[in-house]
Amino acid sequence: MTSVAKIGFGCVTFGREIDETTSFKLLDYAIERGISHFDTAAAYANGTSEEILGKWLRMHSAESTELTIATKILPPYTPEKISEHVSKSRERLGGNAIDLLYLHTWDETAEKIEALQTLDYLVASGAVKVIGASNYDMTQLSRALELQRENSLTRVSVVQNNFNYAVSDFSSEFREFCTTKNIETVGYSPLGAGFLTGKHKHGVEPGSRFDVIPGHQDVYFHEAAEARLQRLEAISAKSGHSQAHLALAWAMHQPKIRRILVGGRTTNHIDQALAALDHDDLTIFGD
Repeated sequence: MTSVAKIGFGCVTFGREIDETTSFKLLDYAIERGISHFDTAAAYANGTSEEILGKWLRMHSAESTELTIATKILPPYTPEKISEHVSKSRERLGGNAIDLLYLHTWDETAEKIEALQTLDYLVASGAVKVIGASNYDMTQLSRALELQRENSLTRVSVVQNNFNYAVSDFSSEFREFCTTKNIETVGYSPLGAGFLTGKHKHGVEPGSRFDVIPGHQDVYFHEAAEARLQRLEAISAKSGHSQAHLALAWAMHQPKIRRILVGGRTTNHIDQALAALDHDDLTIFGD
């Protein structure tokens, strides 16, 4: 049986798709079931997700010492902007050191030595514990690691990318590279923002993430992803398992993936993810 540590809880819905009260309920439910890693970002609901998580952490100060909190900042990654964004994120999250700080997406400013030195300083000063990179490809990550090595700076030690049955930004080669370099891999969106459940089969569902952020549609609404969805539908019909269960199980049991982030709007979404931990026989997928 796979450990519950495989699951991280993503807070992208907080303040955007669900309110504070519902967010608190999900956080309470998650820790009751052993989930201890929580992932947010300054960009989620313009900081509201961080604020909600921070308020909950202050209300649960005893439990919070056992948790790890990850957040992300957007470019440009100039020294001034990095320091400003980290300061604001820390304030929203309650003032403590950020356990894991991601650069939310690659940008040319991320390869400036001044940016990498600023990240190194944040770790040395205790404001941040670990540096991560999100939405990087293997070439971008390799360059970052080389620059940090050459300049004796704190290295990126976690990478977080989109990873699910329809769309994967973690190729087998990329995962092997991360293993070789001792980089922790974190996958997000195991259900493809609902794409893999089939609920958007007849058009984007109103109020869904694809509706709230239309730019995400281009990631999934194309021939290759549609073919994977059709295949999942067939496997679901044959096995009797729901598409959501199968998609979660597939993501959670892929080799060389350290953690899968799940989110949601109800506690049922957490139960759904926990159930998928027990489904470790992937022969049904045939690939």
